[in-house]
Amino acid sequence: MPPRPPAQAPLPAAEPASAAVTPNPWERLRQFTSARIALGRAGTSLPTRAHLDFALAHAQARMAVHTEVDIELLAGELQTLAPEAQPVLRLQSAAQDRPTYLQRPDLGRRLGAESRTLLQGLPTATADVVFVVADGLSSLAIERNALPFLRQMLPALAEQWRVGPISVVRNARVALGDEIAAALGASLVVVLIGERPGLSSPDSMGLYMTWQPRPGMTDESRNCISNVREQGLSYAHAVHKLHYLMQQARQRQLSGVQLKDESDTLAAPEQARQAFMLGSSAAQPPR
Repeated sequence: MPPRPPAQAPLPAAEPASAAVTPNPWERLRQFTSARIALGRAGTSLPTRAHLDFALAHAQARMAVHTEVDIELLAGELQTLAPEAQPVLRLQSAAQDRPTYLQRPDLGRRLGAESRTLLQGLPTATADVVFVVADGLSSLAIERNALPFLRQMLPALAEQWRVGPISVVRNARVALGDEIAAALGASLVVVLIGERPGLSSPDSMGLYMTWQPRPGMTDESRNCISNVREQGLSYAHAVHKLHYLMQQARQRQLSGVQLKDESDTLAAPEQARQAFMLGSSAAQPPR
């Protein structure tokens, strides 16, 4: 397996321009974002450094798409979060290799024959929710983000949700989670999947939640939380949003376009609550 690229970080502030480079007045803003802004110019073209940075980002995005996930390593890591009596399931879509997966999206939405047989042979059980970890279009995103996200998410569900076995699926699309959840008898499925890489985010993970999943459902039935990664939406904030949506889905018996994410207006993550309390204490010192 080729070595993984380092985690994406904001581009450094521009170095002093040479005589051949015309600086951009916005260059000081580059310290706040990994977006390609204020690159300057060399004549009518980009400076060499900006051109090389772009080529590197493009190579990282291509590698994230074409590299297969190490399913055994990932499943072993996820097993540390699950009970011993509930082994992590290793599954495969009907797309048997990466080129087929990229050329035939329909095969990525269906389980392979062996995986379907495996699920059919499991004891019938009822779970409130199952988590499906799918490589999608960025195996890098899943390898970096799935474990730390679930490490925070699962404890938040321990008291009120029965969590079924975690599934790790190779060459999977979002809709494959519906078939897996239906086979496991789950009322709700959350698919963690690698998103299509951007030129500043080759490791972005998406979360897709569906109520009463079954084969044949389409995207309007799902809720999506996007760009979960260290340089994007934080794990704590993603846990907060997903927990809210899961509670609302169970209470209202629906998901998708009929269910709106109002978590940011109705409640705040722990960090925001702490900041609020600090502000209140400063405004009203104890008597």
